Amino acid sequence: MPQSVPQSHLMRAIEIGKHGGPEGLVPCDRPVPVPGAGEIVIRVAWAGVNRPDVSQRLGNYAPPPGASDLPGLEAAGHIAAIGPGVTRWREGDAVCALLPGGGYAEYAATPAEHALPIPAGLSLRDAAALPENYFTVWTNVFERGNLQAGERFLVHGGSSGIGTTAIQLAQVRGARVFATAGSAEKCAVCEKLGAERAINYREADFVEVLRAEGGADLILDMVGGDYIPRNLKALADDGRLVQIAFLQGPKAEVNFAQLMVRRLTITGSTLRPQSDAAKARIAAALEAEVWPLLAAGRIAPIVHQEFPLEDAAEAHRLMESSTHIGKIMLKVED
Repeated sequence: MPQSVPQSHLMRAIEIGKHGGPEGLVPCDRPVPVPGAGEIVIRVAWAGVNRPDVSQRLGNYAPPPGASDLPGLEAAGHIAAIGPGVTRWREGDAVCALLPGGGYAEYAATPAEHALPIPAGLSLRDAAALPENYFTVWTNVFERGNLQAGERFLVHGGSSGIGTTAIQLAQVRGARVFATAGSAEKCAVCEKLGAERAINYREADFVEVLRAEGGADLILDMVGGDYIPRNLKALADDGRLVQIAFLQGPKAEVNFAQLMVRRLTITGSTLRPQSDAAKARIAAALEAEVWPLLAAGRIAPIVHQEFPLEDAAEAHRLMESSTHIGKIMLKVED
């Protein structure tokens, strides 16, 4: 197994040299983090690339107080150091973890309760693709959105990391799943993963499709903008809209009389600003409810492409092109 901490106490990392385009991501050397009370330090083998990383690079998503300024919200690897008060883990344990930041590096610190064991049968690469998407989908779709078996569920961006996760989890838990995507290829992937129907938003109106089915009981949206009033039209009576991002902007004109007459609910959340305790609770729920499904092969992360850590800028260019299907990963450990 690799040595716990390099003798130089420096590590390779990718920092945001300046806000703006992907070229602002630059290699650097940083001190290896030291775990505080209740924390672990992971020697990172793989890290996931996510939309919030792009937002942070653009200067629109500051890390929470005390978090690393390096991008990267999820990783998998082996525990290199353990802080005071940590009892579950040992040095050398293989884990994947949700991070407050710092994943684009050889070592990353995180609260120990935000780490999870590698599901049986999964590689470190695939395990690193889990935390950000699965924490987000579980809390927004099944806790905040209260999706039930038999309900009609619409997820926008069905071929994204979030989308491919939401389709699989909703389908395996008994919901009727619909998805939107921007090409025939992406729609085919959504249907293969369990969507009853994938709607090419360039060719069909998701509002009409869902209304013909009786309306969506729950919609998970990361588009925003003019999708917000359209989502409300696509909901069934007593339907819920959960907002997790705003690729087309956070503002829209909404007729709130619809909410009253049809008893609609609008809610939403972001993961990173939530408390350590809230994230620990989500981790425990995932380990109990979702990790057995991963170990049984009933659901699985979809990985589109891998990049070396030093090519993080290229990974961001791919993310911004929206041509990918599933996750984009950074290989950190040689």
